[in-house]
Amino acid sequence: MSRDYGQYCGLARSLDVVGDRWNLLIVRQLLMGPARYGELREGLPGVATNLLTDRLRDLETAGVIERRLSDDASAVAYALTEWGAQLREPINAFVRWSTPLMVRGPEGDTFRPEWLAVALPALFQGRRSTGRSLRVGIAVDGAMVHLHATESGVEVAKPDGHDVDAVLTADPQLVLGLAAGALALDDVAAFVHIDGDESAVRAVLDASPAPGR
Repeated sequence: MSRDYGQYCGLARSLDVVGDRWNLLIVRQLLMGPARYGELREGLPGVATNLLTDRLRDLETAGVIERRLSDDASAVAYALTEWGAQLREPINAFVRWSTPLMVRGPEGDTFRPEWLAVALPALFQGRRSTGRSLRVGIAVDGAMVHLHATESGVEVAKPDGHDVDAVLTADPQLVLGLAAGALALDDVAAFVHIDGDESAVRAVLDASPAPGR
């Protein structure tokens, strides 16, 4: 059976390349940076090793990913090509679209805090602080990411040694719901912990859309 739709349509041809099971999740992992095969397998719980190998080969053949030496030149790593990295935009749209599906919570599904590195930038895209520059830490399941809100936007990054105005600790579904604007901090106050300046957390979560959005 043919694996393509045989349709001269941008959506159909895109799905010919990335529509197979696991393909976009592989891209999600590589949006966080180049990764070795073992790192990809660890970040994709449930994927069979032979299937992962097949998907990586298909994505490489299509020009979405490429192989290169790891930073220490000791192994091969996979990375997105320039064209493949353009999938960030549709993936961000999927993340925002998924909000009603995510606020229910994991419901037994696996969660890895590292996935917030893709989800939070999508949810804060186009929003910016209308006041002073603020840094807020988000702690989920023992992992931490930093939100840096300025008039230019909200940047999501790994902790880099900068002091933060506050740290919000919460379960993943609450963090995602707050970031998406589907939940208000007052509504979940009993289920989150804030260490530091609560007004900074509120200001970052209430960051406004940029003009024209």
